Amino acid sequence: MENYVPPFELTNDMLEKVSSIMEKIGKLDNYNTFDKNPYLRKQTRINSIHSSLAIENNKLSLNQVKDVINGKVVIGKQKDIQEVKNAYNAYEKLAKINPYSIEDLKKVHGMMTFLTVEQSGEFRTGPEGVFDGDNCIFICPPEDMVIPLMNNLFKWLNYNKDKIHPLILSSIFHYEFVFIHPFSDGNGRMARLWQNAILYNWKDIFEYIPIESKIHKYQNEYYKAIADCNNEGNSNQFISFMLKMIDDTLEELITTTPLPLTNEDINIKKLLDVMDSNIPLSAKEIMEKLNIKSKETLRNVYLDPAIKKDLIKFTIPDKPTSKNQKYYKI
Repeated sequence: MENYVPPFELTNDMLEKVSSIMEKIGKLDNYNTFDKNPYLRKQTRINSIHSSLAIENNKLSLNQVKDVINGKVVIGKQKDIQEVKNAYNAYEKLAKINPYSIEDLKKVHGMMTFLTVEQSGEFRTGPEGVFDGDNCIFICPPEDMVIPLMNNLFKWLNYNKDKIHPLILSSIFHYEFVFIHPFSDGNGRMARLWQNAILYNWKDIFEYIPIESKIHKYQNEYYKAIADCNNEGNSNQFISFMLKMIDDTLEELITTTPLPLTNEDINIKKLLDVMDSNIPLSAKEIMEKLNIKSKETLRNVYLDPAIKKDLIKFTIPDKPTSKNQKYYKI
C-alpha cells in the first residue's frame, strides 16, 4: 500500500466528455459578468448547499436554506439548520482551501460538522458503512486503515495533480474518499465539496457551477455508480458519471445564462428601474432619481438609447424638445 495507485482506466467515453466539458468552459469564459456578480455566486452556493445536504437527508427546502443563510428565522430541526450554517461557512472558504492538504481537509470537516458530530475535524475511530437511505451499499475499510489510506490518497493526489487532468483527478478522489469514508459523518458532503475545491483550484469558474444540484437530481445513479465501482474494483463508472454531471451542469448554465451586459444595456436598465410603467416623468424627475446633474448625460447615455429600442416613449412625440415633454416606460 506504500505506493498505492487508485485503479482506473481512461476510456474513450471519458475523453469525449472531457473534450465536451472543455469546449463548454471555453464558451463560459466569455461570460465576464460572473466575477462581477455576487448575487449569482451566492445563488449558486445556496443551490449547491441545499442539494448536497438533501442527498444526506437534510429536510430543509431550498427557500428555507436560503433563509438560514440570509439570517432569517426558520422553523425546522436544529441539526438541519446547523448543517446549513456549517456548509455555508465551509463553502465560503472555497477560494482559500488547499485541496492537496490533508490538514485543510480536516479543518474544513471541522467547519462542516461543527456542533453536529462528536468527532468533528478528526478521522473516525470506529467502523463505518456507506448508506443509500437505509440500504448499506458497502462496509468501509476498518478504522485502523483510515490514516494510512488517507495519507496514501493525498500522496497520490499531490504526485499526479500535474499529470492527470483535473476533471479526472477530482472524480477519482471523490470516489476513493467515499470508499475510505475517513470521518464518522459528513463524508458525502466533504467528498462533493473537495471535488469542487480541486476543480476551483484549476479554474475559478467552478465557483459558479452547482454540480451538487445535478447529483441530487440523479442521486440513485450516483449511489449505483459507487456500488458498481466497489463491485468492479475500479472507479471507471464513477468517473464517467461525474463527468456527465459536470458536462450536463455546464450545458444548463450556458443555455440559461444571458450574454454579458454592455454599458448601454446597464444604463438602460438603470433608467427602467427608476421608472414605473405608463407613468410619465419629466427630465428633471428622472435626473433626480438617477442622481445625475447633466441633461446632456440624461439624453445621450440614458434616454436616447432606450427610445431607440422602443423601451421609452415621449408624451409629446411630435415635439421631442418641448419644455413640457415627459417620458414614460412602456
